[in-house]
Amino acid sequence: MAARKQLTFVTGNKNKLREVQQILEKTPSFPFEIVNRDLDVPEIQGTTQEVAIAKCRAAAKILNGPCLTEDTALSFHALSGLPGPYIKSFLSSLGHSGLNTLLDGFSDRSATAICTFAYCSSAEAEPILFEGRTEGKIVQPRGPSNFGWDPIIEIDGTGKTYAEMEAEEKNKLSHRYKALELLREYLTKQG
Repeated sequence: MAARKQLTFVTGNKNKLREVQQILEKTPSFPFEIVNRDLDVPEIQGTTQEVAIAKCRAAAKILNGPCLTEDTALSFHALSGLPGPYIKSFLSSLGHSGLNTLLDGFSDRSATAICTFAYCSSAEAEPILFEGRTEGKIVQPRGPSNFGWDPIIEIDGTGKTYAEMEAEEKNKLSHRYKALELLREYLTKQG
C-alpha cells in the first residue's frame, strides 16, 4: 500500500488534532495523512465563514502549500448567535460558569455548535469551506473539563454533554464530525 500524502492541519490543540485524525483517517480510501503545525495566523472578526477563509488563506501562504484550518463557534440562540466564533475568548475570560450566567434571565438555553473547516489546495487557491452543525442546550458543566466548552453543551436527543460522551460516540454526531464528513467526501473524490 502506498504511503498517504501529508495534509497539514493548522492547530496547536492536540484534542482537535486527535479528533480530526480519528474521524478522517479511519477511511482506507482517504488520500491524506493528517499532520499538524501550530502557526500564528491572524483571527479576524466576522462570521464563521469569513474567519475560516481568512485563517486558511494566511496559513496556506505561510506553508506555501495545501492546508486545512478549523474554526469552531458556539451560538446561543437567546443572544442572537453570540458568542459565536468568539467562543474561545469568551470561555477564556468567563469560564464555564460565566458562559452559563450569560443566559440567566432567558428561558431559551438552546445553542448551535458550528464547525467550519477550510481547505486550500495550494498557497494560491481559494479556500473551500465545509460546515457542520449540532443542536443542543447550555447546561451546568458535566463531565471532564479538558476540552473547551464540551462540558456545557448537552446535545439534543442524547441527554449528554460532549464531555460525558466516549470519543467514539462524540465522533459520530458532533459538529466537527459533520464538517469532516463533507471534507472527507470532497478530498476522497479529488484523490
